[in-house]
Amino acid sequence: MSRVVVTGIGLITPLGTGLKHTWKNLISGKSGIVLTSVLPDFESGKWNQVPSKVVGRVPIGSKETGGWNVLEHLEASEARRLALFAQYGLAATAEAINDSKIDLESLDKSMVGVAVGLGIGSFPDAYDNSVAFETGGYKKVQPLFIPKLLNNMAAGNISIKYGLKGPLHSVSTACATGLNAIGDGFNFIKNGYADVMICGGSEASLHPLALAGFARARSVVTDFADEPHAASRPFDGSRSGFVLGEGCGILILEELEHAKRRGVSHFYGEVTGYGLCGDAHHITAPEASGEGAFRAMEMAVKRSGLDPSEIGYVNAHATSTVIGDRAENEAIRRLFGANSELCVSSTKSSIGHLLGAAGAVEAAFTLKALETGDIPPTLNLKNIGGHKDDNVESFSKFNYVPNKSIHKNINHALCNSFGFGGVNSSVVFSKVKEV
Repeated sequence: MSRVVVTGIGLITPLGTGLKHTWKNLISGKSGIVLTSVLPDFESGKWNQVPSKVVGRVPIGSKETGGWNVLEHLEASEARRLALFAQYGLAATAEAINDSKIDLESLDKSMVGVAVGLGIGSFPDAYDNSVAFETGGYKKVQPLFIPKLLNNMAAGNISIKYGLKGPLHSVSTACATGLNAIGDGFNFIKNGYADVMICGGSEASLHPLALAGFARARSVVTDFADEPHAASRPFDGSRSGFVLGEGCGILILEELEHAKRRGVSHFYGEVTGYGLCGDAHHITAPEASGEGAFRAMEMAVKRSGLDPSEIGYVNAHATSTVIGDRAENEAIRRLFGANSELCVSSTKSSIGHLLGAAGAVEAAFTLKALETGDIPPTLNLKNIGGHKDDNVESFSKFNYVPNKSIHKNINHALCNSFGFGGVNSSVVFSKVKEV
């Protein structure tokens, strides 16, 4: 049976452009969350009308310093044709390809595929063209409006740029998108559709209308306007909503024997199990028991052939919402309750919630934890499970890595992503052995 390994990673996050910058800042406990008042369109963009005042924003600047400047990644003419999420997708893909040292021109491109998804689409383009049509009519609508809007355009542009003719797939499962894309890419390779898959998720929905929508749904935090770095606080007693963020995560998945034939000696890890299921419960809220999360995790662990006691780290979906964190924690306790050595952390405390990109970025963090033994912290965790309705005993089982990263060698780790509509996704990554 084919084994699937990860040979390359590309990241763009609120902690920086590039894997090196993001990982260094994550492990050192830095936050990429800022006030909306620092955004360049704050005065004209109606941000001040929204009660949520914080976002996770990709820093602007040179690539050398970890900032984002599209012209360091794409030609100006190419950039103009693409929505920001697609720009992020192409830039992160270029980094992942370079990181994997894969020569695509030497491969059978019909066996190289793309599975890159998006949660929402280009909010800025949808808003700007709606306003333009309302005020100026048909001729004010951009000719590239629809191609910029479509959720599959990160995947499509990656496929076109590199001439990749294998599976072309774009997942859109809300906040589970990035991890579902990795799981689907894993299955494409396992089932012989491809030797290599470029997988992940992208999102660039930092817009006052998007933030307003989440605020009206009471999903985002409205506190900590004077302390943005403290706004995202998964598992903490004072958690009150997620922080809207942006970014992109891309992984290069490769069939192990294919990677060995081209001389690869460095692997971030192996995909050993994938679980997914639906809650069939509510469009935005999980079951309080965490039943769906439990089933997804249980499936991933069973398919990996491991016992729950062998999992050393869980990168939790935990977004910093009251009910979501509680439900996921209950599911983790139910599956891993006997594993007192388990580390659990939520890296959304550092970057916010990247929606469709979240699972792919957090999968990269999980793989780096496997590779380095550095377990990322859960920032702002001062009162673990201290919300008035939390089960204190349920929150006392594990090491939630509060506020500071720790070093612990682990062989297997699990990454969770859950989304609106009741979707649950979990992937197990393992160190590559016996190659």
